[in-house]
Amino acid sequence: MTKQITSNQNAYIKELFQLKEKSRERKKTGLFLIEGVREISLAIKGGYIIDTFLFYPDLFSVEQVNNLGTTQHGSIEISKEVYQKLAYRETTEGIIAVVKAKEFSLESLSFKNTNPLVLVAEAPEKPGNIGALLRTADAANIDAVIIANPKTDLYNPNIIRSSVGCVFTNKIAIGTTSEIIQFLKQNNISIYCAALQARENYHTQDYTKPTALVVGTEATGLSKEWLDNALQNIIIPMQGEIDSMNVSVAAGILIFEAKRQRNFL
Repeated sequence: MTKQITSNQNAYIKELFQLKEKSRERKKTGLFLIEGVREISLAIKGGYIIDTFLFYPDLFSVEQVNNLGTTQHGSIEISKEVYQKLAYRETTEGIIAVVKAKEFSLESLSFKNTNPLVLVAEAPEKPGNIGALLRTADAANIDAVIIANPKTDLYNPNIIRSSVGCVFTNKIAIGTTSEIIQFLKQNNISIYCAALQARENYHTQDYTKPTALVVGTEATGLSKEWLDNALQNIIIPMQGEIDSMNVSVAAGILIFEAKRQRNFL
């Protein structure tokens, strides 16, 4: 028989609410929440382990839950009030999964492709921008996304939502700027840094060999350590009044130029 929880005062629901709201709780427990069929399905496809399903039966049936996949601790039927407390989106499907987090270590990052194309983002802060970067990386099917000095954890609900689940489809690693530069050099991956002070146009470079495209924040750009260690600092010429664009748009331009040079292989 399926367990039921109808009260927001339930201790387990209070714990899950903390997972939704607080990065430190996600880090402490090694658990996070995913909402929606597409996102949950992508997580399962990406090898994530589902701890528990919670579903609101007026929107999502127990049969649909069973069709999604297996869990370690089964499924729980929840009331509308509980669902509304845990759900991040206003319009959603009635299904939430409690999921075990993965480690995003540089040490575990390997490439199937002997000629990898990698995106590096230094100190991205806005969850929406991080989600958009991950979505762009998935669209181009690049080999990895590496986050340097992250300002938020990647299981933030807004990152999951804005990436439309691509946080689960990309190969991701996290490290400090120094660690990542060392990793790239050890793997003979050339570093190209997008910088407003650069003089070389992005499309004049050769990205057909192992390549890391590095982008920084719109506010401060990349740190000096990145610029000093680049094979080439590159610029996307601006033709309007402003001198920069959204980081995910800039990353998309650079990534698809590299893909074009590689004949989209």
